[in-house]
Amino acid sequence: MCGIVAIVLRDAALDVERLEAGVAALDHRGPDGRGVWLSEDRRVGLGHARLSIIDLAGGRQPIASEDGRRQIVVNGEFYDYERLQQRLEQNGHQLATRSDSEVALHLYEDHGVECLRDLRGEFAWALWDDERRELVAARDRFGIKPLYYAERPEGLYLASEAKALFAMRVPASWDHAAFYASCHRPLGDDRTLFAGVRQLPPGHLLRYRDGRTVVERYWDWYDRDANGTSCDASGEAVAATVAEQLGEAVRLRLRADVPVAVYLSGGIDSSVVLGLASRHAAAPLDAFTISFSDPRFDEAEHFDETAIARETAEFCGARFHPVPVSSSALAENFAAAVRQSETLHWNPHGVAKFLLSRAVRQAGIKVVLTGEGADELLLGYSWFQLDHLQPITAALTPAGLSRTMKLILGLSMADEVPETQAIETLTVGLRQRLGYVPWSMVIEAWFANHLRSLMAADFRADHASVDSYADLLDGVPRPEVLARVEPPRRSAYLWAKSAFPNYILNVLADRMEMANSIEGRVPFLDHTLVEAVEQAPLATLFAGTTGKQLLRTAFADLLTDTVRRRRKLPFVTPPARSEGGDPFSEMVRDELRGTTLESLPFFDPQAVRRYLDDSTLPQTPSKWAYGQSRILTQIASACVLQRTFGLTASGGIE
Repeated sequence: MCGIVAIVLRDAALDVERLEAGVAALDHRGPDGRGVWLSEDRRVGLGHARLSIIDLAGGRQPIASEDGRRQIVVNGEFYDYERLQQRLEQNGHQLATRSDSEVALHLYEDHGVECLRDLRGEFAWALWDDERRELVAARDRFGIKPLYYAERPEGLYLASEAKALFAMRVPASWDHAAFYASCHRPLGDDRTLFAGVRQLPPGHLLRYRDGRTVVERYWDWYDRDANGTSCDASGEAVAATVAEQLGEAVRLRLRADVPVAVYLSGGIDSSVVLGLASRHAAAPLDAFTISFSDPRFDEAEHFDETAIARETAEFCGARFHPVPVSSSALAENFAAAVRQSETLHWNPHGVAKFLLSRAVRQAGIKVVLTGEGADELLLGYSWFQLDHLQPITAALTPAGLSRTMKLILGLSMADEVPETQAIETLTVGLRQRLGYVPWSMVIEAWFANHLRSLMAADFRADHASVDSYADLLDGVPRPEVLARVEPPRRSAYLWAKSAFPNYILNVLADRMEMANSIEGRVPFLDHTLVEAVEQAPLATLFAGTTGKQLLRTAFADLLTDTVRRRRKLPFVTPPARSEGGDPFSEMVRDELRGTTLESLPFFDPQAVRRYLDDSTLPQTPSKWAYGQSRILTQIASACVLQRTFGLTASGGIE
């Protein structure tokens, strides 16, 4: 994994210092080397910060084609690349390196952008084609690797992270419309919180030529199910397919010229990954687990999965490394984690992943296998399971809705009843257009109802006519998918276009890993596996009462009894103790009482502070843990972004 930048100017000559500043801003993504390339006319520049994983001695970038007419910079990994290297050499190509990155360059020479269909892995790359005078950039199918761009009057800027765009003098300001949307639900997969800064959506490529940008889709979820029908397969047959293809995905992701470790929780996803990796590895692997053992956490025994993970590691013959995460450490590293993610945080779980990755790097390891993507692939989240029960849940009374919401949010039955009427009002447009409201959006609307009450009056008035939930559908590139797949897959498709790439794969994956120069590899997001499982009958995905029965069936021999019988639990940090004195919650309070909140253009500071006072730990600890804490953490993270990037308020760009 690495960091990449690109600049294409229309008229002026490129200042190399600007390009180098962008690369320097990505040093955490690639501390093992830097490289830049400028075209002869100095209108085009590519930059690369390298984290050496394959071909340690060679593999420097940018990489040039044999005739020098094309240059490429790559962030990510291509799996099964050695077979592609052999094919390219048989076709007459002379490879300059033995790295996996070079195959994309020569495949492009042979097949143009159709080369993307041959690339298997997680990646983002930018290629300058001097023959066509065109920049071509691409992002992997799921958005595992980030890629940002900004169109300016003078040209196009592209980078792995927004902070590199800012370092290359792209103005840093808030996008008011995007921020308003983010207060209601996750942003669409092409949006950011910053005015004029876009993301290349997952499964898309970008072309920039003669001052014109064109974005095209090359892959999508449910792309192969033209008739909306599932394959006629038994649970055993689907489990066999999962066993074969996930095993192959793990095997391919163990290929590296440096040691590979595994992130291990107490859940089934990472346990399966460790079991498969241990089966293929030549020596015992290292397994790293977050340990919430701080006595200032409440209910730590419920959230701390150390004992379960230790049992799994011993069962698989892995070396076990618990990584203690304290409330003090969460408080001390919150700002750093927010800076790296460049987005709002819902919970300090992202900070915990930041600390986990730092411990792995300190242990001398650069590559980890992770379990992200399993819940998206296998519809494992509780909200997908509820959507499967449509139309039963659609007929819930307010009391039934309240009870279900409490269960999802982790609220006790004695807590405040969620505002059912407000939720229905906020999501009415989504229901009219989709036919129902996905439970993930019901949850978001509950939080949004509180955030809206804290907004500055002028900010809320400026967006009074906006329906953020219905607008989410406008950003879906293939609305026909929503019309032909079942409700849980419909919900999963919307999730894949918003929260999954923008939050899960950011705050809980790539950005926290790469902040510490760690390459995360995600076997569940192997596209050949995804394409097979998304054809499976829903009955095979929702069999059993514990969720993800396919994994429990396919990998029974790799799982301990404890993990096999355990139900799905979300990864969140434990709540603070009810008697107070918790460093993280004190840090949030200090942030919201500070001067930055006054300069943030979205909230009424006095309303926020009243809300903060109403949510003090001694009175309502469970609300701090599961409800108000998310709201206050979101606002605190906005303050960090404001202060870190010096964002201006005049960014009302759609």
